[in-house]
Parts: sequence; C-alpha cells; structure tokens
Amino acid sequence: MKILVVNPGGTSTKVAIYEDERRLAMTNIEHSVEELAKFRSVMDQFDFRRDLVLDELRRHNIPLEFDAVIGRGGLVKPISGGTYEINETLWNDTHHALRQHPCNLGSLLAGDIAKLMPGCKALTADPGVVDELEDEARISGTPDMPRITIWHALNQRAVARRFAREHGTAYDRLNLIMCHMGGGISIAAHRKGRAIDANNALDGEGPFSPNRSGSLPMGDVIRKCMKGQYTDAQMQKYITSRAGLYAHLGTTDVREIVERIAQGDKHAELVLGAMIYHTAKAIASEGAVLYGEVDAIILTGGIAHSDYVTSRLKKRLEYLAPVYIYPGEDEMEALAENALAVLRGEQELKVYK
Repeated sequence: MKILVVNPGGTSTKVAIYEDERRLAMTNIEHSVEELAKFRSVMDQFDFRRDLVLDELRRHNIPLEFDAVIGRGGLVKPISGGTYEINETLWNDTHHALRQHPCNLGSLLAGDIAKLMPGCKALTADPGVVDELEDEARISGTPDMPRITIWHALNQRAVARRFAREHGTAYDRLNLIMCHMGGGISIAAHRKGRAIDANNALDGEGPFSPNRSGSLPMGDVIRKCMKGQYTDAQMQKYITSRAGLYAHLGTTDVREIVERIAQGDKHAELVLGAMIYHTAKAIASEGAVLYGEVDAIILTGGIAHSDYVTSRLKKRLEYLAPVYIYPGEDEMEALAENALAVLRGEQELKVYK
C-alpha cells in the first residue's frame, strides 16, 4: 500500500511517502514569513501549499499512484478519535471553522490531491478536536461556555500506543497522563484508551507555553478588552501566538533561554521555571481525574528534547507515577499508520457527520 502524508504547519508543509510501514521519503517544504504574508488568511494559502506539494512530487519523479492520501486534521467540531474519510460535510466544516490554524489545510489538501487518482482514499485521523471527555469535564463556571479540547491528540495517542508496545501491553489497558510540549502545551488523562480529560491548548487553558498564554486572570482580560486596548482579533492573535515565553523573553526557543540561564540571566530562569511549575501542576491535577491510578506520565513534543525542562518536571512528578520521555513528535508516522490500518481493514473507517 502506498500512502501520501501531508502535514501543514505554521511555517512549513511536511510531506512523506510510505509503502506499508516503511517510509520511502520525507521532505519539509519551508515557507518564509514574506511568502505567507501575501495571504489574508490561512485558507487563502490552500492553492499555494497544494501546488508546492505537487511540485515536490514532480521534482522527485514520484507518480501520483497512491492508495490513500492522509492529511493532518483541522479544528472542526468535536469528534471521537479515529480515522475519517474526507467527505463533503468535513470539507464544508473545515472551510467554516471558527478557529483558524494551518492544520485546517491538512484534510483539504488530502481531499484535493486524492481526487487526482481514481480509487484513492482521502483521509484524516485524530485531529486536535478529538473529544472523549467525561461529562463532568465539559462543565465550566458558566453554562454558555462549556470546556472544549484542542490538543495534540494525534501525537499523544501515537506515543501512548508506542509506549504500550514497548512495555508489552496495550494502550487500552493503561492509565496514562500525557503531556505534549511544543508551541502549545496539551495535557490529557488517558484512561484505558480514551482521553477522558484534556485542555484547550490553543486559546483556552492550562500552562503558558512558548507562544501561548494558557490560563489568564479573567478579570484582567475583561478589563483590557473593555478599555479598547485590544480588538477581538488582536486578543486572539496575542494569546495564541504572541504570549507565553515570547511575551516575557522575546523568544520561543527554549534552547536559547537555557543558554541565557547558563550565562546568569535570572529573569529567564524565573520565567522558564514558571512554565515548568505550571506544567507540572496541570499534569498533577490529572492524577485526580484518574483517582491516583496512574501507570505512567509521558512527556513528549519538541521541548521534551530539553533535559533542563524534563529533569525539573520529573523531580516534581515522580511521586505520582514513573515519568518517561519521548522527545519530538511522530505525527507523520502516526498518520501513515492510521491510513494503513484502514486500508488493511484493521481499523474502522469513521464517517464525519
């Protein structure tokens, strides 16, 4: 089975080709700030990114002969985990999604490219809006603002399955607390193969991250908006891409911050320490969700490469459960695995409604 994987991000579009489980090729098409500045919205980038993917295939003499094209899922309505065929309803909901993010282009690109090949399936899997919450987890302090999840569902579930295999068991037999640390920090309690609690790591709650605000003092937010300091669009942009470490220290690069700390920057030490503190606190709170029955705490994502961060998190969390480090992300492989399982009939192909 030949599978094309497409994963659009903020400044790049990753493309990979798999033959069954084996990855034949992968490339990262980078987009400069100047290139992306020409587009008014993320959706306006669709033709630009699609043409780059097709040009990349032509450049390497790779024929359009795939059994499936699978793209990173977008921020559509809440759905259960799994692999979905890209149908008209999913296409329309993605075009009219409330939250704009480059991941929204993933399923659209997969659907459009798959149309070029008769019989080719267009798929997406485990988007960031996967919602398997307990009913209590959905309730917030006001009825018209229920809690929602926007988290790294794809990578968290892939790493959880990998952890289970490496420990001779199955994902649906474990209670895990997963923490993905990247541009945003998402934390979820996985009970026997289902994420029963997870935060909105884009514009909602949880620890602050390299460029997202996480939870904020609500009264202060209201006052800033009511005084006209920010429009709705400005505030959304600020809390999702200009807050966190960037607002405090002028950079999102944890490696640079650690180097500044090594050179004696006490303010950098305080701010990064605060991110670690709030992340540990949020992880520990998921222990209550699982009644303290936690088989493992797993740290993943790009920041998990930093021993400075992970060692300090372990020190705060090992009282609760063993802490394991799986640095980086396996999104491309996870997408390919989901597509292959569907093609082989080993996994149910879900219908987006």
